[in-house]
Amino acid sequence: MTTGTERAGAGLGRDFGWLWAAFAVSTAGSWLALDAFSLIAVLTLHSSPAQVSFLAAAGIAVGALLAVPLGPWVELRRKRPVMIAADLARCAALLTLPLAYVLGTLSFAQLVLVSVVVATADIVFRAASGAHLKALVPAEGLLLANARFESTTWTATALGPPLGGAAIGAFGPLTAIVGDAVSYVLSALGVHAIRRPEPEPPRGGKRLSRAEIAEGWTYLWRRPELRALFLNTTLVNGLIMVGAPLMAVLMLRELGFPVWEYSLAFSVPCLGGLLGSRLTPRLVRRYGTGRVLRVSGTARACWPLGLAFVGTGTGGLLTVMAVELGLVFCCGVFNPVLAGERLRRTEPDRVARVLSAWTVTGKAVTAALTLAWGALAALTGTRPALAAAGVLLLATPLLLRPLNSRTTYGS
Repeated sequence: MTTGTERAGAGLGRDFGWLWAAFAVSTAGSWLALDAFSLIAVLTLHSSPAQVSFLAAAGIAVGALLAVPLGPWVELRRKRPVMIAADLARCAALLTLPLAYVLGTLSFAQLVLVSVVVATADIVFRAASGAHLKALVPAEGLLLANARFESTTWTATALGPPLGGAAIGAFGPLTAIVGDAVSYVLSALGVHAIRRPEPEPPRGGKRLSRAEIAEGWTYLWRRPELRALFLNTTLVNGLIMVGAPLMAVLMLRELGFPVWEYSLAFSVPCLGGLLGSRLTPRLVRRYGTGRVLRVSGTARACWPLGLAFVGTGTGGLLTVMAVELGLVFCCGVFNPVLAGERLRRTEPDRVARVLSAWTVTGKAVTAALTLAWGALAALTGTRPALAAAGVLLLATPLLLRPLNSRTTYGS
């Protein structure tokens, strides 16, 4: 008789099933708490648009800076203990927020500090889990494994925000924070349940040089196709994410949408991401990795401009849903192919530092752009700022030109 975990990881092994379960529960918690920091800032602390953008940017910027030496550090250590420690650090940091709220001491500064801790631990976890996945799953299974992660992400994204929105509406935004914190404990238990022995780290105890700390970026830059994906993904994600705090201000404050409708607007379209991720292996087999990356990567850049035209009432809600549906379907196709190809093209003893460099850069760029767009919104308003991001996104597909459209996955 097989367990649910064994069935979940069918074809990739029981240990992958535990890793998948850990990913699923932490992802569900994160999406239950969608934009929780921004909602706390807007609804509880009555922060300004500039402050909300600063909050979104400061945490990831400082977290990225602190995480710069951590990629090589993670490479030299067993990955599962690092993942468990990162989960528990995120849990502990998040639980300080409801405690401070109950004590009447919750402040904007504390929100920023907690966001720094969470962002740093997130980078560490991503670097360790990516390296661990490559050791846990054979090369031919990486696309399937990442497609399952992507499907799980979009399922959690579809279900989490409405439930989180309902909880926030009934009990306040700190409720979702508690749920997210608990999810990290469950994730740590799932990682702990993996039984396959880990490979020995490349070399333990040796002091890292400056060159080794920077090696992730050097590795990416010297490989044209990885460099193309790196530059495109970093810029696209940054320009998409600058809209998150602005949409919170636009929909919740300027247009007067209730929290549950705001959550619904970003959750229902995630069914498109689920569909896209389920189609991904079939599309790659038929058209090849390069062509799927170029077409889906180009298509995802065309949607966010529509957010600048959101209005009030049902029409505005449907506009957000239509834009997000198109965007997340394209991301649902693009992301698992990107993740699998990135792991396949990276040598095993360089995975953690490459993923760390990738994540640090992405978060730093997102932070810088979010700060810039917060200032732009303060000068021009939220709609012009959203429109500017949408226009710039239209140029990002040019960065994908080095990809070979005939490449097939695993070749």
